[in-house]
Amino acid sequence: MDIQKTLNQAVASGAVHGVIAAAATDKGILFEGAAGGLKLDSVIWLASMTKAVAGAAAMQLVEKGKLSLDTPAADVLPEIGKKQVLTGIDADGTVHTRPPKRPITLRHLLTHTSGMGYDTWNGDIFRYVKAKGPFKPATMAALSTPLLFDPGEQWQYSISIDWAGLMVEKVSGKRLDRYLTENIFVPLGMTDTGFAISPGMRPRKAAVHVRTEGGGFEATDHELNQTPEVFQGGGALYSSVPDYLKFVRALLMGGAPILKSATVAEMFRNSMNEGVFCQPLKSYIPGRSTDMNFVDGMTWGLTFMINPEAFPGRRSASSLAWVASPTPTTGSIR
Repeated sequence: MDIQKTLNQAVASGAVHGVIAAAATDKGILFEGAAGGLKLDSVIWLASMTKAVAGAAAMQLVEKGKLSLDTPAADVLPEIGKKQVLTGIDADGTVHTRPPKRPITLRHLLTHTSGMGYDTWNGDIFRYVKAKGPFKPATMAALSTPLLFDPGEQWQYSISIDWAGLMVEKVSGKRLDRYLTENIFVPLGMTDTGFAISPGMRPRKAAVHVRTEGGGFEATDHELNQTPEVFQGGGALYSSVPDYLKFVRALLMGGAPILKSATVAEMFRNSMNEGVFCQPLKSYIPGRSTDMNFVDGMTWGLTFMINPEAFPGRRSASSLAWVASPTPTTGSIR
């Protein structure tokens, strides 16, 4: 297969505005290329690709005994213990809730089984935000939405990893940007990655494009708050594809120098309760995302979606992925 030709055709057909692609194994890089005006070193908003990095940070602290996967997250963050399960929203915007049957844990957060959701892909959260918002992005208010179900009992793609990032901050005593820089980016030589766009990254920053009603994409001047109230572990990093590949290859090679091999192996295994699987996601904000349908039997490890079966010429059984980003972006990695 001529990968570069495929990328060029995808842009020419209008399927994407631009694309950057890379492929690698633990032995080395197999392919790197770009199309649609983007360059290999273009700096892009990683969106939900941030989740894997924040998850790795949380697992570093699990290794050190500073965090636990299965004790109440409220032991670290009392605020998360205040979340209630949504039972209904009246026509006048009155919200009804009940206490959850069990506390949220870090395992629930990393597997998206905490009960939280996104307004992009959940109608109840969409209606809640409409009734109570809008909430300013990257604030504690934006993370205050209620639970959709009791922790551990279902799966829903969510703001959970933002809360996991707050747990990292609490036990490390460092803001998430500083923690990730010191413990992941510097050890891996990731000089193009951060929540803030450095002067060296600025000239290479790619524009964010949103989907239009008639099809195709429209460029915007969207840029995340560079000094936010909350550093969102679920979706606020900027990076380049070669830089992010350093992180991915570290995991492929067993985790060194950022994680132990046993920790990486645990992250790669299904960590949801028996009988819980990933369910299709309907988009309630089409400009941000299309509907997402998953293969039956998809599960979630500790920040990774796990493919249940082999698809010849495509994904292998037990391969890992991140599926979604809050807003489709030029050059976004999926």
